[in-house]
Amino acid sequence: MDGVHRVLIQVLTEPQKGGESLIGTIKIAVLPIAKVFTMCFLGFLMASKYVNILTSNGRKLLNGLVFSLLLPCLIFSQLGQAITFEKMIEWWFIPFNVVLATISGSIIGLVIASIVRPPYPFFKFTIVQIGIGNIGNVPLVLIAALCRDQSNPFGDSMKCSQDGNAYISFGQWVGAIVLYTYVFSMLAPPPGGTFDVEDGNLPIKNSQRISSDAPTKDSTPEQVPLLTEEVIPTHTSVTKQGKVKSFLKFLYEKLKLKQILQPPIIASVLAIFIGCVPFLKKLIFTSDAPLYFFTDSCMILGEAMIPCILLALGGNLVDGPGSSKLGAKTTAAIIFGRLVLVPPTGLGIVMLADKLGFLPPGDKMFRFVLLLQHTMPTSVLSGAVASLRGCGRESAAVLFWVHIFAVFSMAGWIILYLNILF
Repeated sequence: MDGVHRVLIQVLTEPQKGGESLIGTIKIAVLPIAKVFTMCFLGFLMASKYVNILTSNGRKLLNGLVFSLLLPCLIFSQLGQAITFEKMIEWWFIPFNVVLATISGSIIGLVIASIVRPPYPFFKFTIVQIGIGNIGNVPLVLIAALCRDQSNPFGDSMKCSQDGNAYISFGQWVGAIVLYTYVFSMLAPPPGGTFDVEDGNLPIKNSQRISSDAPTKDSTPEQVPLLTEEVIPTHTSVTKQGKVKSFLKFLYEKLKLKQILQPPIIASVLAIFIGCVPFLKKLIFTSDAPLYFFTDSCMILGEAMIPCILLALGGNLVDGPGSSKLGAKTTAAIIFGRLVLVPPTGLGIVMLADKLGFLPPGDKMFRFVLLLQHTMPTSVLSGAVASLRGCGRESAAVLFWVHIFAVFSMAGWIILYLNILF
């Protein structure tokens, strides 16, 4: 018995491959999750009926502030300082990994949905909730919490944070395109015109006339301009110039550029363009640049993104477990698929890419970020799209339970990843 006890103590306290004991590895993996959970819980508490400081309108404004200003500032400052043309070529697998994560996750979602058979309007909804992970906000928070600890295995805190944020930001533009094209299409309302079959006030009779892209009653004022389309009256006599203008407008709407060109995407594109042009980079992003004050201002605003988005996330989950038509079986299947089945598939993809020489040699943070892209809970932004499409309540319920269980699953997967990498 004493021998077993001695071996157990030895395994827990002696350094492993990465120079950290098992207890040290667990601490490194669990502490960032604990910080995320604590801040989310405070947001949840502030939004609850007992405190009611973060009201529904307040959360909408905070979400709007995060996605329109704070997140773009963080992306612009971190990605712009890290990116060069050579690095952009070297990092090609990051956006490709986002696409692979979407495809593999959607295939797993299709299999699970075929087995579980969710209620009629929610088959595609189930596929999306399993297939689309949070590749931006939660990874940024995790990297910030991980790198803040001086004992983190990735080395210098500043370099750890800058590299991690740059890698994550570089993949976000692809994620947004996937979200506002693939997800928006998959969450189209059923032929009846609405997911909310209990609501008799909706104009179901005329649903065929109404564009499937029209905002539903769940739409928020901040989100409507992003996804609504104006109906242009047609005229019998139009000039050639008018025809060209109409064609360009039609092309613009068909390609959904209005939805794709979100502030974080614009910030990513600007950061990549400026960072890849040496003259412009020296003008804006280097510490002695004449316009560095602008980058520094963005960095200050970007630092506020982490606490704000966690408070908003916690507040958004306050109505989560309410009435949902999905049922416990479908909800449990989504949680299991997203948090248990998708990550090992992603681990296989990343390890295969490493064996094939697609990844920068020796860059452990690069590999860690790729693995995180497959491990995160369902995307919060997919909830915004779901709200616009009329299934906001079901999406809120899924987001609530997925994020609750993700606190435990992410800690376990991060422990595994750190043991593999170090």
